Formats: sequence, structure tokens, C-alpha cells
Amino acid sequence: MKVLIADRLDAAAAQRIRDAGHEVVEQTGLKDGALAEALRGCQGIVIRSATRVTGEVLRAAPSLRVVVRAGTGLDNVDVDAARETGVRVANTPAANAIAVAELAFAMMLALERHLVPAASDLRRGVWEKSKYQGRELAGRTLGLLGFGRISREVALRARAFAMAVIACDPVLPEWPTGWEWVEPVTLDELMSRADVLSLHVPLTPETRGRMGARELALMRPDAILVNASRGGVVDEAALQAALAGGALRGAAIDVFATEPPGEHPLLALPNVLATPHLGASTAEAQRRAGIEAAEIMIEALASLRA
Repeated sequence: MKVLIADRLDAAAAQRIRDAGHEVVEQTGLKDGALAEALRGCQGIVIRSATRVTGEVLRAAPSLRVVVRAGTGLDNVDVDAARETGVRVANTPAANAIAVAELAFAMMLALERHLVPAASDLRRGVWEKSKYQGRELAGRTLGLLGFGRISREVALRARAFAMAVIACDPVLPEWPTGWEWVEPVTLDELMSRADVLSLHVPLTPETRGRMGARELALMRPDAILVNASRGGVVDEAALQAALAGGALRGAAIDVFATEPPGEHPLLALPNVLATPHLGASTAEAQRRAGIEAAEIMIEALASLRA
């Protein structure tokens, strides 16, 4: 069968699909009509975060049967349209967990120790130790919105840093065994008690804009927010107002509602640390995601033949 790889993927992953006997076409940067055209005769497509598989694309690609995202989340795939057109959709949620968790923790440390502005000053020949007095994470409370794979990796790192950990995840049917040291709380408790709030939920109709003005107003003025999940989870205008008005001390942001964000007002604030969606950008995570996506694709195509 024929598979289109529409975003950059680890070379070993593409080769694994070829070794399974399938034709692989690699074309990146495709959108809308161009993507639909490239999908002619293809039974599968592998994407990451850049390519959007819309309902229009799905309906214009009658041969397509499998969409696999090498990464977490499916917000760039019209899952409802895929269901209507009989297209199987899958992702690799475990592959990026360590990479995203490490970035979230790195952002906490960088924000609290002023690493970016201090390093920038030193490169310019400015030596000002007293200007960059930071804060320790030990003894403080980490709040986690969502308690899936990535969030649990963050919790483990917080425990090693002697932080208390609380979490809110209303979709969990029951609290997982072995995680009794993480206290389950309501959303309002999470917002009001966290010294550091880290977001780890997918972008869905229920989570879009979940961190709005009401929720941010519940946070302590001395707290910081870290978002390495999806930009749309946060009402960015409300966050900008909270940060600019002193209702929130700082924020570390790896994701935006629109990417790239352009001249976003959040980027002008001195108490914001922002990065260009680097959560899964490690060699190890990309290899894991690519290989897992390839295996899912191979298995799905084999089921079509059965």
C-alpha cells in the first residue's frame, strides 16, 4: 500500500514502513488542496503537528484509511470527519512524555532563576548578581491540571525537588494506584493552592479556554503558570491582563493558540518566558514517536488486507 509522510519524521520510521512492503512518499508543507492531491492513491498518512488533516481533505481522499500522528493529541485532525469517512485515527501519546515533562520542569527552573535574562546580560558584559535573585522550588506546591502520562512524569520530577504535588483531572474514573502521594483536588482548589501551575491536558471543546479570567483570578499573585500542553487551553488575553496587572507573577509558555504567534502581546512582557513549541523536540522523543507511528501504521494497513 502507499503511505504519505507529510511532516518530518525520523528516517528509521520511514524505512520501517518501507521494509514492511509499503510505498512511502515524503512531502512536507502541504495544505488543503495540495495535501488532498498528494493523498491520491494513498491508504495512510503520517503527520506530526504541522499538517492539518481537515474534513475537506478527508472527503477529497477516498483511498485514505489510516491517519497516524507521531505525537500527543489529535487537535490537527478532524476526528469526527474521519469517523464519518471510515478513516482510523491514532497517535503516540507516550512517546513524548519524558521530553515534555523535562521541558516543563526546565521552564519552571529557568523562570524562577531568571536564567534567560541573566545569561543575556552576561553576554553583553553586564554582571549583576543581585538583580537576579531567584526562588527555590523545594517546599512549594506544584499544581497539575490533567494527570495523564506527561503530568505524572512532571510529578515524579517535582517529588525529587521536594515539592508538594496536587492535581486535578475530572476525566479520570479513579485515582491511579501508586500515586497516593499526589493529592487529588477540585479545579478551584488547584488554582488557589498552587505556587506553580503546570498544564497537561489535550485541546478539546471542553478544555479550550479552560484557563480563563475566572480561573486565573483564583491564583495567588505570587504564583507562576507553565503551559507545555496546547495554547488554546489558555485564554491568552486574560493571561496577558493577569501578568501585566500583577495578578500573576510569571508564566512560561511553550505553546500558543496560533503558531507561530507573530507579534503577540505576551511576548512583550518581562515576566514571560516563551519558547517555540519545543516540548517534543528531543532526538529521543522524535525517534520514539516515529517508530511507534510506523508500527501503528504497519499494523493498521495489515488489518486492511485481512
